[in-house]
Amino acid sequence: MPRPLGELEDAVMTRVWQWNRPVTVREVLEDLQQERSIAYTTVMTVMDNLHQKGWVRREAEGRAYRYTAVSTRAAYSAALMNEAWSTSDNPAAALVAFFGMMSAEQREALRDAVRVVQHDDESAGEAPAEPRSEPAAEQAAEHPSPPEAQDGSAESAEPPRPPGR
Repeated sequence: MPRPLGELEDAVMTRVWQWNRPVTVREVLEDLQQERSIAYTTVMTVMDNLHQKGWVRREAEGRAYRYTAVSTRAAYSAALMNEAWSTSDNPAAALVAFFGMMSAEQREALRDAVRVVQHDDESAGEAPAEPRSEPAAEQAAEHPSPPEAQDGSAESAEPPRPPGR
């Protein structure tokens, strides 16, 4: 599980993810300086730490490095959500509560994502899941996940994680 990024790590990674190209410490520094006073060595240390943690890879270019993201912000967010969900003693109830916090736009994005996953499953020859007769909220409250699903022994499709985590 990736540890949540700190504030400055997140500010740096946001730029790396948005720019979607190899970046230098100087480029990140100049962009960060538009919002805050920060030293070159501070940004260099943060980017080195992100490299050590496996969030970015780097290639030498002269006396400097160019840094590139190892994974996407979407994969990072998914890993954080998956970790939070997997620590629940009742994952179904946690999902129901999470869905209840979503805006209408977020729920629509969720429906779109489920359609994509179902389409991928059907394309791979898997039969669609049978609909359950109980409403989801009742299922979550009355039927906690079996222990084998909580201990990690069941296969899961986790998003990519940075190395060393």
